[in-house]
Amino acid sequence: MAGALDGQVALVTGGSRGIGRAIALELAGQGAAVAVNYRANADAAAGVVSEIEGAGGSARAYQADVSDTAACEAMVEAVVNDLGPVRVLINNAGTTADRTVARMTPEEWHTVIETNVNGLYNVTKPVWPVMGEAGGGHVVCISSIVGETGRLGLVNYGTSKEAAIGFVRGLAREGARFHINVNAVAPGFIETDMLSGLNEQQRENLMGEILLGRLGEPEEVASLVRYIVTEGTYITGSVFNVNGGMFVH
Repeated sequence: MAGALDGQVALVTGGSRGIGRAIALELAGQGAAVAVNYRANADAAAGVVSEIEGAGGSARAYQADVSDTAACEAMVEAVVNDLGPVRVLINNAGTTADRTVARMTPEEWHTVIETNVNGLYNVTKPVWPVMGEAGGGHVVCISSIVGETGRLGLVNYGTSKEAAIGFVRGLAREGARFHINVNAVAPGFIETDMLSGLNEQQRENLMGEILLGRLGEPEEVASLVRYIVTEGTYITGSVFNVNGGMFVH
């Protein structure tokens, strides 16, 4: 059976691990040729590409730090030359530098903002005209529950993820006339490397905040992203929460 994204190119930033990896695999499973962006871990990105190709899909890895404007422009140009016009963009790349504001260094603040906020612009800007000229497409930005509720010691991260929501809502207004839908997905606490530093007590405390009583899986985020970019034809400017019911508390 033909995939919903057959013939389309999807670019997934931060696609070598965690949620990005799961999204890359999910979109490849729908027939997209996937550009797997990574910043430093070439082996992990190559592993994702190999897994996609092993399942009969098409993928290539592209190195670029999303905080670097010129690197992003070069990456998008290479993706278009190699695979074709990008019709699906998943802005997933992100970083953390957790610390209370009283102890946070300027570098810790700026590193998170430059990657998580400036990266949205740096990647989307060169993709935008390509997507429009190709007849439209989907942009999905990965936000976070932390951007919606706040979290102790995560002011820089929370600020960046709330900014992603503002980015999406403004860009959706610009994209409508070009048939580009722009949405955000705000995961709760997902079982990824970002949570690997939690001790057992911290994990137990976190579970107590989640109605479903467990952490989410990357694949549960990826399946929602897949729905948005394959069936979400009348959805734009929206934020989707995948958090196990944390807002109910």
